[in-house]
Amino acid sequence: MSEERRPIPPYPKQKQEPPGKTARMEPIPDHGEHSYEGNGRLKGKVALITGADSGIGKAVAIAFAREGADILISFLDEIDDAEDTARWVKEAGQKAIVAPGDITSEGHCENLVQRAIRELGAIDILVNNAAFQRTYADISDIPVEEWDKTFRTNIYAPFFLSKAAIPHMRPGSSIINTTSIQSRQPSPQLLAYASTKGAISNFTAGLAEMVAEKGIRVNAVAPGPIWTPLIPSTMPAEKAAKFGQQTLIGRAGQPAELAGAYVLLASDLGSFMTGAIVPVTGGEIMI
Repeated sequence: MSEERRPIPPYPKQKQEPPGKTARMEPIPDHGEHSYEGNGRLKGKVALITGADSGIGKAVAIAFAREGADILISFLDEIDDAEDTARWVKEAGQKAIVAPGDITSEGHCENLVQRAIRELGAIDILVNNAAFQRTYADISDIPVEEWDKTFRTNIYAPFFLSKAAIPHMRPGSSIINTTSIQSRQPSPQLLAYASTKGAISNFTAGLAEMVAEKGIRVNAVAPGPIWTPLIPSTMPAEKAAKFGQQTLIGRAGQPAELAGAYVLLASDLGSFMTGAIVPVTGGEIMI
């Protein structure tokens, strides 16, 4: 990854409507399009990745494809970003299915799993990555409907998808959840989001114990500040401009810098890892 793809804040002030578009970001995030080199670690596998249109999910989809996996790209409605992810997957020589829809619906989650099995032949890896967040200064400002949406997107959906996928997963399969440093260091302005990330960490640990006898591993990655469309679409422009400069490295991470952690947990490189949370935080401490 070239240094110009690792820009130091402050960034240009910018604001988007949720869920945000990659092409409108400045600087454009690096998803590993021109840097990630695969080694066949996931050859013959099928992965379902939520939020795979942009950000971390896009970087994971590109890396998994270059490691040999076919990908079901789950996303809400950001079709241009999702089609771009699919293009990179296909350029890696792998199959890509573009699957829009709302993962807060249990029925849609069940359909995603069935579509992976029907059109790609299996489900070996489930990456529960999609997330919703908003910032508020006071708890009285948080609408109940938004609190509910945050939990349904960030923790109900991983439950729905895991419940649907596990009966079809073979020994050696892997579930990877995206938690956050917010699970240990919650920002008060992200009260709902941080609460769900704490729930995801506990869900990961409990589910790992529940399915160990099936030969399925369950782990999580805990990112610190990562430069994705979620940031300019959910934070005030002034805060987004300084995003990540509090880390020891002095900047936000790029999505490409997390891909290796997901490959580790999805592949035989992580065969003795389950119930683990891998921090990728730029030096922010999670102990």
